[in-house]
Amino acid sequence: MENQDINCQRIFANQVQIQNCKENLQLADESFSNLSQVLSLAGNEVRLKILFLLDKESELCPCDLSDILEMSVPAISQHLRKLKDANVIQFRKEGQTIFYSLKSNHFSIVKPLFEHISQIELSI
Repeated sequence: MENQDINCQRIFANQVQIQNCKENLQLADESFSNLSQVLSLAGNEVRLKILFLLDKESELCPCDLSDILEMSVPAISQHLRKLKDANVIQFRKEGQTIFYSLKSNHFSIVKPLFEHISQIELSI
């Protein structure tokens, strides 16, 4: 297949439309950054499963996640650290046990993904 340049030719640019689009992107810049970060982390299958489980169970400890996902605790901890560093999850300590949960500000981003997964489960 031959590489062909795609040429865009227009007579008049709609400057109002272009400016409106630029302003909309600027207004939503922080939201794009947050969404991109969360989706980037959720792009890893293990982290997506962790987020899914935290959504379903409210909170879990690394040992629980290790048993459920059949992975070592250190491997789970690495994924949790990435999610925590990105400010997607939070934790609380109870004695020596640490429980992780989703941060509410990112819950709205991942909830539609999990609803999609649940709908697929119901149709099977």
